[in-house]
Amino acid sequence: MAKVELKQPIVDEIAANVKDADAVVLVNYLGITVAGDTALRKELREAGITYKVYKNTMMNFAFKGTEFEALCPHLHGANAIAICKDDATAPARIIKKHLKANPTIHMVGGVIEGKYYDETKVQTLADVPGREVLLGRLFGSMQSPVANFARVIKQIAEKDSPAAPAAE
Repeated sequence: MAKVELKQPIVDEIAANVKDADAVVLVNYLGITVAGDTALRKELREAGITYKVYKNTMMNFAFKGTEFEALCPHLHGANAIAICKDDATAPARIIKKHLKANPTIHMVGGVIEGKYYDETKVQTLADVPGREVLLGRLFGSMQSPVANFARVIKQIAEKDSPAAPAAE
């Protein structure tokens, strides 16, 4: 069996993983400790993010002809890939959190919702809160005026109502 035939299933696996992905973040993991890598992988796995180390040439072949082709110039050195299909900012958020404990690693770039972002822009996107937090803020801001209106009406009703007779 030729070497190309052995490598094709890996290229197909990468292509299948990134096919419907909302976010693909490329991480240079050089210098991370085993404990740091284990903690990072655990948190990414719990968030439903695929984090895997592939050979750069395999990722290069898988990215060719897709929206992720913009990552190809960065495929040198020790790279890992974080792939998320449902929360576009989750990989960047989690990785940025681990950058403090592991200052030797860094995000190289990413393709998020079809657009290429370099390292600084991915870092900026990492500051965007998750979907649940944003929805909570939205509903809180929608509920606030209604709650304030209800309090004012209640105070007016209590003020205008006659006082209850004192018990003897």
